Amino acid sequence: MGGLEAFLPLILIFVVFYFLLIRPQQKRMKQHKELLANIRRGDRIVTNGGIIGQVTKVQDGELQVEIAEGVKVKVLRDMVANVLAKTEPVSGGKGDADAADEAANDAAAAPAADADKGKAGGLKSLLTGRK
Repeated sequence: MGGLEAFLPLILIFVVFYFLLIRPQQKRMKQHKELLANIRRGDRIVTNGGIIGQVTKVQDGELQVEIAEGVKVKVLRDMVANVLAKTEPVSGGKGDADAADEAANDAAAAPAADADKGKAGGLKSLLTGRK
């Protein structure tokens, strides 16, 4: 019984490490894998290199990303760090592509509009002395 008591602190440290470090990291990896699997045309993404662009074509392991007007690059799907704006699923029609571009632009403009409201509300409360 004395030998088991000597290993008890070591076992306790392993359990703490598992719940504080290993398990949350596995959860993040699973979420990132799902994020990569759900990338579709029209999404705004950030690559691991810090390049921001809009996905124009999705293939098995590669994405074609437009990073500036008329500038398209191929990026490995695994090198995507984050998806900034998700778009609605689009079908193959040309009119739907315009709708997807408009939806992406609206999604990108929405956070800026919310930020402006927050600034205006903060300024208003500062001037009036009320929240």
